[in-house]
Amino acid sequence: GQLLESGGGLVQAGESLRLSCVASLSIFSINAMAWYRQAPGKERELVAGISDSGSKTIYADSVRGRFTISRDNAKNTLYLQMNTLKPEDTAMYYCVVVSNGDYKPSDYWGQGTQVTVSS
Repeated sequence: GQLLESGGGLVQAGESLRLSCVASLSIFSINAMAWYRQAPGKERELVAGISDSGSKTIYADSVRGRFTISRDNAKNTLYLQMNTLKPEDTAMYYCVVVSNGDYKPSDYWGQGTQVTVSS
């Protein structure tokens, strides 16, 4: 299976980006999905997760109210709308298949897309 992210880039603080992740996995529609991120020198962290149906979402405290995760199961695509970006959001963002309920990562990760926010 393959997960392919896109949409990263260099923006100024306060601006927005929308990340997309297209999955070739046939199991996409029956698994929870999540966006994780990792900044240099820091541990990876769960940014947002969404249940298999899309009815439940979770967010890290640092992004709640600014980021929105969504999915289109018909298109096998996961999204992350990121508004009011801050320099501390700078990181590599990964699309990940996660376990239902606790959103722990599986072995299925995308290659990542870089988000850089300048002050």
